[in-house]
Amino acid sequence: MKKLGFMTLLITATLLFTLAFSAAAAGPKAPAAPVPAVAAVPAATAPVATPERHPHIDEALEHMRAAKKELESAEHDFDGHRAKSIEHLNQAMHEAEVCMSMK
Repeated sequence: MKKLGFMTLLITATLLFTLAFSAAAAGPKAPAAPVPAVAAVPAATAPVATPERHPHIDEALEHMRAAKKELESAEHDFDGHRAKSIEHLNQAMHEAEVCMSMK
């Protein structure tokens, strides 16, 4: 009974993460900055921008990886729901990784 409650909580969290990240990815995008036609003076080499740290997304990724590991080691398939949960976790982790690569 304890495992069933944990699985229900895990599946619910997975679905919420998936919905949250897909909704954020589908949100309005800022217009692109205009590109100058010709530069008058050659630009000095600019320092390479490193992606900004996102501690909440980083932590969410850690939790999703742990949840996936737990699901993969589960004994039952739960009529395909375990595999579907893993699939959703993979999608959510991909979206979170995309977020981590953005500024």
